[in-house]
Amino acid sequence: MINIAVLVSGGGTNLQALIDAQQAGKIENGRIAFVVSSNPDAFALERAAKAGIPSAVLRRREFASPDAYGAALDALLREREIGLVVLAGFMTVLSADFCRRYENRIINIHPSLIPAFCGEGFYGLRVHEAALAKGVKVTGATVHFVSEVVDGGAIISQKAIEVEDDDTPETLQKRVMVQAEWQLLPQAVSDFCAGRLTVDGAAVKRK
Repeated sequence: MINIAVLVSGGGTNLQALIDAQQAGKIENGRIAFVVSSNPDAFALERAAKAGIPSAVLRRREFASPDAYGAALDALLREREIGLVVLAGFMTVLSADFCRRYENRIINIHPSLIPAFCGEGFYGLRVHEAALAKGVKVTGATVHFVSEVVDGGAIISQKAIEVEDDDTPETLQKRVMVQAEWQLLPQAVSDFCAGRLTVDGAAVKRK
C-alpha cells in the first residue's frame, strides 16, 4: 500500500476528488495518508479533517530559502513513509533539490493542455483567462510528473474540453475541473500506486 501525501493551498477541490475516489475504492493499492498546506486558512484542511486525514501547515515565508523549505517538507514526508506526493492546487514552487529527491514520485494537475498556457505565472483563473484571450476552441487539463522545470515534467494523461462561445474564466474553470481534473487525477494516482505508469518506456519505480 502506497502512502500518499496531497499538497494544497486553497479550497481543495482536487483533494476532495481524491478523497471521494478513495472512499469509492477507486485508488488501487494507495491511501491518502497526509495533507500538507502552505496556507493555514486553506479550506482543504477542513476537507482533510472531515475525512480523518492528518494534516500539517508549512508556510514558505517561515523558511530562509526554497531548499530549507524543501528539507522541512521532506522530513515531514519521511516521517509518514510517503511514496507519492500529489500537488493539488499547491501554490509554492518546490526546490530543484526536492524535485530531484522525489523524481517521478510527484504528480501535479494543471488546468490546460500542456504545453499551452503553462509555466511560471500560469495558475488558477489566470490559465483560463489566457485561454479565452487567445481564442482557443479547445482546452483541458494535464496530469504530469513534477520536475525542476515548472510544468515541464513528463505528461501522464490529458483530457480535452471544448471552449463554449459564452464562457467566462469562471465557467471554463468549473467545466475543466468537473469534466477533466476530477477524472484524470484520481486515475493517475491509482495508476501510479498500482505500478502502471511509465516514463520514456520504463516503469516508474515506487518506494
